[in-house]
Amino acid sequence: MVVGLLLVTVEHWRTGLVVMGLALVAAAVLRLLLPERRVGFLAVRSRPVDVVLLTAAGLALSVIAVAIPAP
Repeated sequence: MVVGLLLVTVEHWRTGLVVMGLALVAAAVLRLLLPERRVGFLAVRSRPVDVVLLTAAGLALSVIAVAIPAP
């Protein structure tokens, strides 16, 4: 996520948003695979809800960033 934010700050916003979206999808995979005692702050709701929301947010962020036409 930090790499994505740094890319956005140096005006590579499209790449930065895709990196942040992929980081959210990676968080969803970690939430799905790690046991409850190891997930830490990834555990906010139940496991299925967390995985669905993280995946949806990551994919939406990436798709929207790619769909915006370049100037």
